[in-house]
Amino acid sequence: MDFDTVLVLGPQGSGKGTQGKLLAAKMGFLFWEMGEILREIKAGDTPLAKKLSVMDQGVLLTDELIIEVAKAKLATISADQGVVFDGIPRRMGQAEFLVGFLKGQKRKRPVTIFLELPREETFKRLLLRAQKEGRADDTPEAISERLRAYEEAIGPVTDYLKKETTFIAIDGCPSIEEIEKSIDAALGIAGERHA
Repeated sequence: MDFDTVLVLGPQGSGKGTQGKLLAAKMGFLFWEMGEILREIKAGDTPLAKKLSVMDQGVLLTDELIIEVAKAKLATISADQGVVFDGIPRRMGQAEFLVGFLKGQKRKRPVTIFLELPREETFKRLLLRAQKEGRADDTPEAISERLRAYEEAIGPVTDYLKKETTFIAIDGCPSIEEIEKSIDAALGIAGERHA
């Protein structure tokens, strides 16, 4: 399969960041981690950084703000640089913006890797992570609410991406290695290593 852009989606705890990093390293692509990019820009001294200060209050960023950040970062990436996106798109406005931008760059049809995880498994993993990392704010109620918000937003996004990208659903339950093998096989890159 010939591609230069991959969107890795899935619920929190599905391992999308891990798989995105592995894939980017293998393909010689840039790994776009939305959370990291937001923290990086917020640490600067720009008008955009000031707008992002609301992150400290745990406020959910608007699509407009996410898109503004994405535009600023995308402007620094050349059209022939392969990219693996993690953390965007999370909502419909972001999906439409990103797909439109990539088309404008005359990129190949993007590939969406969607890591499927049953709700109970997602809940269990997030609870475990909260305990391990000592996140007091990650109560079962808070996790449940985050999952509900995610499920509400992701339905329309996946429907849209099924039309606009090559959409590949992967079982997110097995081990990291097994999931990586499934992704490689689906992309036709089994065993490949790019410089």
